[in-house]
Amino acid sequence: MEKSKIKLEILGLSYSQTQTGAYALVLGESSGKRRLPIIIGNFEAQAIAIELEHMKPSRPLTHDIFKTFADTFEIQISEVIVYNLLEGIFFAKLICQKPGEDPIEIDTRTSDAIALAVRFKCPIYTYEFILSSAGIILDDDEIESLGEDLPVEEEASESSSAYGNMTKEELESELSQAIANEDYEKASELHDEIERRK
Repeated sequence: MEKSKIKLEILGLSYSQTQTGAYALVLGESSGKRRLPIIIGNFEAQAIAIELEHMKPSRPLTHDIFKTFADTFEIQISEVIVYNLLEGIFFAKLICQKPGEDPIEIDTRTSDAIALAVRFKCPIYTYEFILSSAGIILDDDEIESLGEDLPVEEEASESSSAYGNMTKEELESELSQAIANEDYEKASELHDEIERRK
């Protein structure tokens, strides 16, 4: 009997409290309060954040190349499944399909799977046993404050206040420059400052 899947949504990214240079990607069940925090690397966090914030890198990232490659050969990722949890490590797979052909499953790191899911705009699922063992209950305020007291978040807020004296045009110019230089951390801060002013 096939296990029933539980749909997940991306709720946020915050700097990890437990691992330096890593980020906590928070997924939440669509129809419940349980949250699944997954520790991912800086590169994968940037790859997810760039797509979520609709930023255009000056040159395509690895996940963008994969998307273009798949589109070129008419391969669609129909869904991503976080299907196992072993010794604290999540396992995921891509469900891929070409028109008129049977689906193919491809094993992948969970962070890469999510970075591709946001590009293909496909649903993300997991199973009850994973949410039961690794899920935590957070309300919306706790999700937003996940990384509030962390050094990197404080540095980010200091740097964003440094942008406080800049005009919107100057911010947009700096944002374009940061993207051209592939400084996506600075670009994300600038993007956040521009969004705050809207």
